[in-house]
Amino acid sequence: AALRRLNSAVQYVPYRGALRPRSALRLVRQYDIVADCSDNVPTRYLVSDACVLAGKPLVSGSALRLEGQLAVYNYRGGPCYRCLFPEPPPPDTVTNCADGGVLGVVTGIIGCMQALEVLKIASGMGSSFGGYMLMFDALEGRFRNIKLRPRKADCAVCGDNPSVTCLQDYEAFCGSSATDKCRALRLLPSGDRVSVQQYKELLDARVPHVLLDVRPQVEAEICRLQHALHIPLRSLEEKDEQALQRLQKRICEEKQRTDDQTPLPVYVVCKLGNDSQKAVKILQELPAEEFGSVLAKDIKGGLMAWATKIDSTFPQY
Repeated sequence: AALRRLNSAVQYVPYRGALRPRSALRLVRQYDIVADCSDNVPTRYLVSDACVLAGKPLVSGSALRLEGQLAVYNYRGGPCYRCLFPEPPPPDTVTNCADGGVLGVVTGIIGCMQALEVLKIASGMGSSFGGYMLMFDALEGRFRNIKLRPRKADCAVCGDNPSVTCLQDYEAFCGSSATDKCRALRLLPSGDRVSVQQYKELLDARVPHVLLDVRPQVEAEICRLQHALHIPLRSLEEKDEQALQRLQKRICEEKQRTDDQTPLPVYVVCKLGNDSQKAVKILQELPAEEFGSVLAKDIKGGLMAWATKIDSTFPQY
């Protein structure tokens, strides 16, 4: 409806529903150029493979936080998406806009650049990004082009002897869902996790424990639980000495409230309950001789679950 208000002379054909392997190739074959504006890895592989099998160029854009990227795949003998990324990244390392946030202006800039490349290809002018990737840094206000590797002769889909000759189950291939919604990772067994209701009960009962907030500093400045110790996940991953000393000090202070015979619970919280699981794995490997006997668990759903189920006045962002 918004597009029709801008230009009523253009024909718009909406397809209501998610793009699936059984329908993608049929749809892609109807058009000359495809623009990928998706926000999840399985769909990116699906669209790229469909474009290769259908012989269509793919104008691909992406954005996250204050950064954007643009590339044109499968164009005039250039590489496809799989040439650059033969294997999908581990699901727990992928951040989409719902998880990490994005500045709307950045998506607008990348979207306009995509539209420009589509028009150039359609008009016969040719694309500027057949063998290059545009990198946009909104914070610095800089654009730069990175030369891409050429098409791989052994690429699984566009190579000389392709092994991918039909579309597959891309959610299984990537180990993640084809959705732009917030992820819900399951990295820990159920025994290493507690609900926000369970945490509220032990908080009301004044059970000795440490609450560790592992969100980035900028998120902790938006809102936080006052009694939480804030140490970003990155500091734990990098084994930052100062951060570990702060954690060790807090654990020692809380242990003084116990009989020192039972493990001290350390509950880890983040925004959605994903990074907290990664942090628990790190805490479980800390040396007992330095940190004593601790029992690390994450809080399912994170602070957004706390806001919806426990404290409606807690800010959601």
